[in-house]
Amino acid sequence: MKITTMMGYAGGFKQAARDVADMESAGLDLVWVAEAYGFDSPSLMGYLAALTTRVEIGAAILPIYTRTPTLIAMTAAGLDALSDGRFSLGLGASGPQVIEGFHGVPYTNPIGRTREIVEICRDVWKREAPLVHDGKNFTLPLPAERGTGLGKPLKIIAHPVRSEIPVWIASLGEKNVALTAEIADGWLPILFIPERAKEVWGGSLAAGAAKRHASLGELMINAGGLLAIGEGDDVIALREFQRPMVALYVGGMGAKGKNFYNELAVRYGFEKEAEIIQDLYLSGNKKEAEAAVPDAFLELTTLCGPKNYVQERVDAFRAAGVTHLQVHPIPQNGQSAASLIETVKEMV
Repeated sequence: MKITTMMGYAGGFKQAARDVADMESAGLDLVWVAEAYGFDSPSLMGYLAALTTRVEIGAAILPIYTRTPTLIAMTAAGLDALSDGRFSLGLGASGPQVIEGFHGVPYTNPIGRTREIVEICRDVWKREAPLVHDGKNFTLPLPAERGTGLGKPLKIIAHPVRSEIPVWIASLGEKNVALTAEIADGWLPILFIPERAKEVWGGSLAAGAAKRHASLGELMINAGGLLAIGEGDDVIALREFQRPMVALYVGGMGAKGKNFYNELAVRYGFEKEAEIIQDLYLSGNKKEAEAAVPDAFLELTTLCGPKNYVQERVDAFRAAGVTHLQVHPIPQNGQSAASLIETVKEMV
């Protein structure tokens, strides 16, 4: 099991990047860099590539609606070259609020688009022939009746460092998870409860695996949560840092009847609580929505407590098929993020 973290840079990216370099020395295997509607993540990942030497660098995620498939492929190849083969491409659909609101692009056919983008990226990286693609969502070159008629098949000019860059997909819905298990190298779920993963996602993962090409190997899975190690109720209470995020996602990340995270909470068995959280959040009562998040949900999606307890949580994630344990270190009493990485590295 590898150790990963999601880079948090609210306090300044350059300092956060230096922290990643410290965690790299402590044994961190992979750092994910998000992109919502702040700074673009490729710029940040390029900076990280120059500052580090061993840790893998992953996009989590590049939204599939904000760039052409070939630009996604070029960006991935460029970051892979800058990092000497340390890049992983994480893709996801994001949500209609961001895609249609901030980017002005219709949020249509996310599953079909994802499949075609992965196909196009892999064709670009292989560089075996000029790029030609005839799909429902993308046609390359563009047909004459839809443009000038001057488009021609091209190969990427640069020679990618690797012809096969790992592709991860962030997915939650049953069909999208099945697609992930079929075509991706790795899966990026969110709010992952290992004890309930098989019940919620087992069928979709099996359906996708049945169509998976043997050359892809086993599906990698990246999941985890807040990490705090120590004795006493104060350490266990650090799970509370997860509460506002859960309330935001389950309650406010989407509209009534169109919230992927709310649907996930329902599938986990928190149907009543999910409805209450959403009603409160959408009516503007955010603090009340946070208070309605079940304590059990926080415990099952975090790793906070004494060392032996955290070891049990690590073992639960491993038993659920997690290959990459994602941790968000919360140092206490002289600890550092790097020392927590060292400790959890010993557990895996």
